[in-house]
Amino acid sequence: MIRLLKRVHYFYFLFIILLFFILFYPFYYLVAKRPAWYGTLNRLRALNSLICSVFTGIFFRFTYEEQPDKNRHYIYCGNHTSNLDIMIFCLLARGRFSFMGKDELLKNPVLKIFFNTIDIPVNRGSKMSSFRAFKRAGDHLRQGMSLIIFPEGGIAMEHYPPVMTPFKNGPFRLAIETGTAILPVSVTDAWKKLWDDGLRFGSRPGICDIYVHKPVYTENMTADDADQLKDTIFDLIKSKVIKK
Repeated sequence: MIRLLKRVHYFYFLFIILLFFILFYPFYYLVAKRPAWYGTLNRLRALNSLICSVFTGIFFRFTYEEQPDKNRHYIYCGNHTSNLDIMIFCLLARGRFSFMGKDELLKNPVLKIFFNTIDIPVNRGSKMSSFRAFKRAGDHLRQGMSLIIFPEGGIAMEHYPPVMTPFKNGPFRLAIETGTAILPVSVTDAWKKLWDDGLRFGSRPGICDIYVHKPVYTENMTADDADQLKDTIFDLIKSKVIKK
């Protein structure tokens, strides 16, 4: 019975996501045309996420170790176990920000409008694609935009319950090169409501807990500190992740 209810909720969840995306699409299409309007685009994404949260019964509870400075931009680094993570970071981040994600999302019917405009697609199997993506991300950061990235590089499909996998180096080198603070975020239990895209185990309503660590500043670091920074952020995020 529980399995059946989770399957029913999953299809209802998909319906709500698609319904409100269609309703928001004309506004997305309009504001995505001009980078000057990207702040408005992100506010629309946050509003869309909030409405979908209410209608699906999947809510997000944020706990802050220290309130982020609204006047600063950050590299948001989080663990990745669920498609809900996109909604979570749309609600968490402020101002002008972009996601970096795999280039397969250019084919996603909901997300492709963003990855063709504000967000940054990357083919991690291509050194040239990675170089171009991180160059663009660096340009965004220097312009005062925040970056949202999942340093694991994707959801580890071979583990359920999920486990954190080693981080890629790119975000940490970029943080040091641009002098941007990293905001580590532990998405502790979203996978219990929706693991990956929900196709295998369905979904269920409930509250997802998110722990936002205090920023880690990089102004006085050099390229030689990148590996240590990566390990520090990994340990911080893992310290709050619920495994079972």
